[in-house]
Amino acid sequence: MTKDTSFSQKLLHWYEFNKRDLPWRETADPYAIWLSEIILQQTRIDQGMAYYIRFLDAYPSVNDFAKASEDEILKLWQGLGYYSRARNMHHTAREIVSQHQGHFPADYQSLLRLKGIGEYTAAAIASIAYNLPHAAVDGNVFRVLSRINGIETPIDTGQGKKQFTALANELLDPQQAGNFNQALMEFGATLCTPKKPGCANCPFNTSCVALRNKTTESLPVKKGKVKIRTRFFNYLIINDGSHTYLSKRTSNDIWKNLYEFPLTETSDKKELHQTLVESQLILPQNAKIEIEEETPWQKQVLSHQHIFYRFIYLKIGGKIKLPSSAIKVNKKDIFNFAVPKPIEKELNRNNWL
Repeated sequence: MTKDTSFSQKLLHWYEFNKRDLPWRETADPYAIWLSEIILQQTRIDQGMAYYIRFLDAYPSVNDFAKASEDEILKLWQGLGYYSRARNMHHTAREIVSQHQGHFPADYQSLLRLKGIGEYTAAAIASIAYNLPHAAVDGNVFRVLSRINGIETPIDTGQGKKQFTALANELLDPQQAGNFNQALMEFGATLCTPKKPGCANCPFNTSCVALRNKTTESLPVKKGKVKIRTRFFNYLIINDGSHTYLSKRTSNDIWKNLYEFPLTETSDKKELHQTLVESQLILPQNAKIEIEEETPWQKQVLSHQHIFYRFIYLKIGGKIKLPSSAIKVNKKDIFNFAVPKPIEKELNRNNWL
């Protein structure tokens, strides 16, 4: 598609009458825009909305966000997944306070240098907060532009990303950069959807190559498939009267810096006895282990991993030696800790209080 002002005009006209009423569209505050963009990565709007409001209520400014502890941020983030987003945001908030006097940089390149802010997010903040002419290219934009123009270049290649970014910048209305980016993303999210797009109501249906060639369902093209890793987590919940034990995940792995029950990871769904043998529990001689409950295996699907997990409730007679990372926690305080989703589900299932 060559430079065509009618594209941006049609798109902005459609947006004016069809955009959803979302709170982050009522502000030009770069902090609020940044917050919304990071939350909505890998998160549906209906879920992300509550978190956006919750975070703004708790931390009205980037200075407030920076003052919070990482544990407080992770606890408020609990349930959103992809926790590296929250950790990167906390790092960036402190950097903005310490190096930028609490003000977001007002240019694209400076935004791009902040941790956790890639090309898409930098362009979104630059265009929406400062109306700078940078196209924000996300999955919705890939889909819309590939279909309308019939582009079959894989979007998960360097060539594809360059091609689509160049096209989006060519079509961008420099006078309404923020609105254009939001309009294009909204168009992909609500009309030019992955499945069953609303082609009958599309303002571009007379010129859409994919509609004409009946290739809507096959665009955009992706080259490679993500390799999925399968893991098996056995959580040991130790009943020590009014207390139990938690460990903090500190390795460079999923759910970093979140708390969980002592974990034994096995190569497959092993028998309970073998799992206890492989666990890191060190028991005194003649110690008695009472298995109070063994939950069925459940599955947590992540983008690159499938986690099968179960909970083993244990009552142990005598003292035990746990890994050094384990801490003794009063059961009534357990909800104060930020935990992964499987742990959260189990805590809500069981009556801890």
